[in-house]
Amino acid sequence: MATAAATSATEPETEPKAGPKAEGEEDETKAAKTRRKVLSRAVAAATYKTMGPGWDQQEEGVSESDGDEYAMASSAESSPGEYEWEYDEEEEKNQLEIERLEEQLSINVYDYNCHVDLIRLLRLEGELTKVRMARQKMSEIFPLTEELWLEWLHDEISMALDGLDREHVYDLFEKAVKDYICPNIWLEYGQYSVGGIGQKGGLEKVRSVFERALSSVGLHMTKGLPIWEAYREFESAIVEAARPIAGFLSPFDREQTFDSQLEKVHSLFRRQLAIPLYDMEATFAEYEEWSEDPIPESVIQNYNKALQQLEKYKPYEEALLEAEAPRLAEYQAYIDFEMKMGDPARIQLIFERALVENCLVPDLWIRYSQYLDRQLKVKDLVLSVHNRAVRNCPWTVALWSRYLLAMERHGVDHQVISVTFEKALSAGFIQATDYVEIWQAYLDYLRRRVDFKQDSSKELEELRSAFTRALEYLKQEVEERFNESGDPSCTIMQNWARIEARLCNNMQKARELWDSIMTKGNAKYANMWLEYYNLERAHGDTQHCRKALHRAVQCTSDYPEHVCEVLLTMERTEGTLEDWDIAVQKTETRLARVNEQRMKAAEKEAALTQQEEEKAEYRKRARAEKKAQKKKKKTRGADKRKADEDDEKEWGDDEEEPASKRRRVENSVPPAGEAQDLEAEIGLFGKSAPVDVEPPSKQKERAAAMKRDVPRVLHDSSKDSVTVFVSNLPYSMEEPDVKLRPLFEACGEVVEIRPIFSNRGDFRGYCYVEFKEEKSAIQALQLDRKNVEGRPMFVSPCVDKSKNPDFKVFRYSTALEKHKLFISGLPFSCTKEELEEICKAHGTVRDIRLVTNRAGKPKGLAYVEYENESQASQAVMKMDGMTIKENTIKVAISNPPQRKAAEKPEAKGPGGPMVPRQIYGARGRGRTQLSLLPRALQRPSTAVAQAENGPAPKPEVTTSTVTEAPKMSNADFAKLLLRK
Repeated sequence: MATAAATSATEPETEPKAGPKAEGEEDETKAAKTRRKVLSRAVAAATYKTMGPGWDQQEEGVSESDGDEYAMASSAESSPGEYEWEYDEEEEKNQLEIERLEEQLSINVYDYNCHVDLIRLLRLEGELTKVRMARQKMSEIFPLTEELWLEWLHDEISMALDGLDREHVYDLFEKAVKDYICPNIWLEYGQYSVGGIGQKGGLEKVRSVFERALSSVGLHMTKGLPIWEAYREFESAIVEAARPIAGFLSPFDREQTFDSQLEKVHSLFRRQLAIPLYDMEATFAEYEEWSEDPIPESVIQNYNKALQQLEKYKPYEEALLEAEAPRLAEYQAYIDFEMKMGDPARIQLIFERALVENCLVPDLWIRYSQYLDRQLKVKDLVLSVHNRAVRNCPWTVALWSRYLLAMERHGVDHQVISVTFEKALSAGFIQATDYVEIWQAYLDYLRRRVDFKQDSSKELEELRSAFTRALEYLKQEVEERFNESGDPSCTIMQNWARIEARLCNNMQKARELWDSIMTKGNAKYANMWLEYYNLERAHGDTQHCRKALHRAVQCTSDYPEHVCEVLLTMERTEGTLEDWDIAVQKTETRLARVNEQRMKAAEKEAALTQQEEEKAEYRKRARAEKKAQKKKKKTRGADKRKADEDDEKEWGDDEEEPASKRRRVENSVPPAGEAQDLEAEIGLFGKSAPVDVEPPSKQKERAAAMKRDVPRVLHDSSKDSVTVFVSNLPYSMEEPDVKLRPLFEACGEVVEIRPIFSNRGDFRGYCYVEFKEEKSAIQALQLDRKNVEGRPMFVSPCVDKSKNPDFKVFRYSTALEKHKLFISGLPFSCTKEELEEICKAHGTVRDIRLVTNRAGKPKGLAYVEYENESQASQAVMKMDGMTIKENTIKVAISNPPQRKAAEKPEAKGPGGPMVPRQIYGARGRGRTQLSLLPRALQRPSTAVAQAENGPAPKPEVTTSTVTEAPKMSNADFAKLLLRK
């Protein structure tokens, strides 16, 4: 029963694949052309054959239908006139694709997708030998998923004809269960071993496989039950087979055979009921029904205890069931819980479960391996996990370094460690510093092998040759790829020099190494000279110490005072009078030169600052003069327009204005009372304006003047959660609310769209969109960067900047993203589709973003997101320096600089803080708009103005008083404004 249930658990994975294959095979059998097609169909048929009652046919090698196919193949060979060797277009296409994939793998053996595609095509074409070799190569580099292993195992099982083939399948199962924790593979392993029970040691083999399966996945709360049931079903079948003859056995033989076998089943029930698993109640009921004797009290107590434990684990299991893959956060919480409980077997199990779905997360592997290194310390288990870690994440240098340490810690052979290090060098790290780190880890290992009590040894020579090779590798391989060695401070060479000086007593070699370090651009740093001085101080002589400090005084440019102080201190305690005089002279000369250089630099900086100030003052005066000239022209133009208006009124010529202007003027016509007041105010300047009929120019001026008095729509900050701010719209957009409404109504019901206009009635390029529901506003944020009339539209949340001054909307990450590439130098004509076609050859592309300016024009930059870090690192190696449309592109891992908030300078005038200007809209009044009120008449505003159509920043309350200007008459005021 259990075996059948376990078998049915695997059927949903195989049946969907078997359906279309079987239909295709019936059609192809009628028109079989080649033996290759026949073999391909035989493999496919054997692969998807369900394990169960047809086991005997599988052991015999081929089924009846397979025999018919082989018969048809032999008849095809005997009658070549009827069946000729011919390749259709699909076969030719597959062969070309196979050749391309093989060539790609010869260039980059770490291309995971190429391996998968090659195996699929070879299997489709019936290349049995090649597909086996391809699988072996891939399994040596990468751990295979459960689906790939099951497919491989089914193929090998279908071709296993004798005992040797069965042993080969056993070896394959052993490899499969080491990659990931796979309950289905263990179940297949147990069932397959049952088929070999008739061979020598077959029974012990079956029990060994099932016991190992229980140790691996028996604690799995959701998937461990089928393993227990399959094992119990196997042992129960032996009991039922022995029951008929049990009555004819002697008491001794019965106890040795039947009773002992019966006890095995009891033991399995008791062991299972002591473990918290789903559906425990059904197992307990089955045990009660099966057992002839009452269940012992100790078993019931263990069962109740397991039920209590199950209740503690259920919240974490339910969280995993409800979450979507890869469920990393849920697994992390589960791991933390298991770490507190402290059961090593369960901790290991939850780590393995988490890694099945998060095998490309280096931090998870590091945490798992660190736990094993510090807690369990079991050699085979620790090394196995480290090996799987570097196979899953070969681009992570920390995993390789930990692997080397673990191998050294557990006494692995030196040759094996060296081979592992060579694999690390070819893993394709994504930073130059990673290569420095892995070399340093390997050199540390070689240094610990050397017995420095001997003057010369094989290990010491190997260490020195490794140092030499490391320096050459960083100079040639790493610099060629990254344009940097990754070791600017020469840490590897420094360590080599310290080893030669301290452990080998070879100061001559150490001095040569430090001389090379200084010639690589490090002579200007004081700390480098002091490191060398300390080394000479400890293992050299005073003469070389003095020589090093004298050179440091001349070369150091960052902290020369510190080096001079060290030199004087040494001469004060150890030197002669002559040495002291020389040191004083050199240090004084050097410090004088340094101070002179610093003074020149300060003067140069001051001169540059003064030039900038003069330029700013010049621009300020130029703007003031330009404004004054503009004001004069405006006054003269007004007089001229007055004369023209009188003529127009006399002749009765009233030209019709454009509709848009007329509409704005009509909307801003003041009431009758306000018109009279305006006429009276104009009379102050000695000029009267006609009331009944006004020319268009006068209407435009009055409309602009009266627009300030029109009641404005105030923004309700309580609706910020249902409002979005839309900007970077074209200024030429007519009727923005009408054009934008269909776009935003796709996200939900729109209550209002409020475009912002200037005082002249021009659209300012931004607006507010209010929705009925908050989820609609959140969905509208997805429209950010959508092209509207040739410009990318910016959509951001509506946030009160006065309450959140540091709020910035930037939707993209500014941290290091190892799975994302930054590409520069692209031709402006390059499209997203063209770039995707180039990038997808190196892995699965998740997203591509072409960078544009505010006008929507391309900037020649792009971000390409891959599925994982490995694909991104390979793409960097292959695409960097590539030519696209005669442009050479640069490709690197995305690591943009941090976005720094702009400093807010304090605006202060000569007489104290400036008076807060009146606020219009969320952005305030434009810089080019002048206040018509004379500065002498300005008063600090006490009331906080609220912004039109948006939240307004709160101006700071100033306590300083403004000096009152002397009172002026109306005539003085008119002369002031009309002065030419």
